[in-house]
Amino acid sequence: MHRESRPISFYVLAAFFGLFVLFLYGPLSAVFILSFQGPQGGLTFPLNGVSLRWFQNLFETQAVGNFGASFGRSFALGLMVMTATVLVSLLAGLAFRRRFVGASPLFYLTVASLVVPSIIVSLGIGVLFQQIGWRPAWFTSAYGAHLTWTLPFGVLIMFAVFNRFSPSYEEAARDLGASSWQTFYHVVLPMIAPSLIGVGLFGFSLSYDEFARTLMTSGSSNTLPLEIYGMTTNVTTPVLYALGTVTTLFSFLVIMVTLGAILIVNRRRARA
Repeated sequence: MHRESRPISFYVLAAFFGLFVLFLYGPLSAVFILSFQGPQGGLTFPLNGVSLRWFQNLFETQAVGNFGASFGRSFALGLMVMTATVLVSLLAGLAFRRRFVGASPLFYLTVASLVVPSIIVSLGIGVLFQQIGWRPAWFTSAYGAHLTWTLPFGVLIMFAVFNRFSPSYEEAARDLGASSWQTFYHVVLPMIAPSLIGVGLFGFSLSYDEFARTLMTSGSSNTLPLEIYGMTTNVTTPVLYALGTVTTLFSFLVIMVTLGAILIVNRRRARA
């Protein structure tokens, strides 16, 4: 049987994708390998032995950096931002299903924060807090700064979800005597649950990794990205690579847990 030859565009796109994967995971692989340097190893190749010394060092008292505290702040901030992003995005998606006065200006104002440079947003919020006499902190000013980054994405995702959502399901539920709350809880929410989980993952990951909008708003307590940035100019051991490996594996773990949650929701919905 004659097999049709692939067009040249296939090979061009395949080569581009290969370069993308190499550019994305090449540096990560270097960090991963160097994190297993021997006790006398340095920050560059070649490896001087293999050990877990630098991972153990993460749990010891550091001359520079506080890994545990900064990770805890980033994790807590990510959960706070994730919760607010999911709730507000869901409510906004429901609200914009019905036209109301000022809907268009409100939408464009929400999306406009994606256009403003992140460092300008961070600087503006930091200056505002100082002018009104409030001390910037990761759980107040940084929290608000992160929401200016995550909420537009969450709102846009929910807009796309509800634009494809057929109102016939809700009409059928109401015809069967369901109230508005019952229709939402038993019909709408199960159908959009995978999208809400995706919005939550988006909000958490954007907050957990955010640097620019945290720079001027975190106050005296660093989040993990700020802590890592400060370490790049002070730490001269592979413990920095060990930290990068641990945080990367944690990010992959969060993604796997989220995908598992989406799979469980889809299976339950299919059985229902």
